[in-house]
Amino acid sequence: MKFLTFQRPGGTPEPGVLLGEDVVSLTGAGFSDMLSVLAGGAPARAKVENWIYQPPADAVFALPSIKILAPVPRPPKFICVGLNYRDHALESNMAIPTVPTIFTKFPSCVIGPGANIVLPKNSSQPDYEAELAFVIGTGGRHIAAENWKDHVFGYTIVNDVSARDVQLATSQWVMGKSFDTFAPMGPYLVTTDEVADPHNLKISLDIDRETLQNSNTRELIFKIPDLVAFLSSVVTLEPGDVVSTGTPSGVGFARKPPRYLKAGDNVTVSIEGLGELRNPVVAEV
Repeated sequence: MKFLTFQRPGGTPEPGVLLGEDVVSLTGAGFSDMLSVLAGGAPARAKVENWIYQPPADAVFALPSIKILAPVPRPPKFICVGLNYRDHALESNMAIPTVPTIFTKFPSCVIGPGANIVLPKNSSQPDYEAELAFVIGTGGRHIAAENWKDHVFGYTIVNDVSARDVQLATSQWVMGKSFDTFAPMGPYLVTTDEVADPHNLKISLDIDRETLQNSNTRELIFKIPDLVAFLSSVVTLEPGDVVSTGTPSGVGFARKPPRYLKAGDNVTVSIEGLGELRNPVVAEV
């Protein structure tokens, strides 16, 4: 299934499921937001499946009539993996990591499809990063790598927008990664059963139809089982936690000359089976 968070005209954010060209709201089934779906485990999934195929008429909306938001608008934790594609580590002049490089983004920087990426006044090097993200369903601590499928609910697309000058001013990356609007996410949260192998998906990023990143998730250094085991050895993973798995080569700061985001750009991140995440770029006023 393709889950999403959406807003009907004049309404508040609510969880839903995409069925063809329609969106079925889950509020009538007792779910107030996507986190309540994720935290509900198998009983919630069964309840959703029973609801969406015979919903009341007032729970169904044509896709063009609603606004799609980030599928998990405020994740409990937004965890990112740096230098997780071999070619990106090399273009960054960094050693291939032997332990995952982990940082976070503040959840307040999440935006949905179509929302503006706002370039901050205090950065001259705003960059793009196409990424596959996975979302935790069943939480846990000390999760064995072979049990990762019991804990991952699904996958979505993230653009890990980064202010390189702020990011690289210190050894800690959080501030350069967490400007408002620097985490476009969506459009959907695609359940694991719809993706045969998350480690064999085409991933690309275009700006105004110019392809700047083009790779495959098979190039990930640390795969999802590795990341689930590593992260849960330190922190308890919770329903709704988003883990963005890293970006391939082709980022703006490594190009010659560098290609940073600028006002007027239209950025599209595409991942096979997950759709397209499109966001325009504007300057901070």
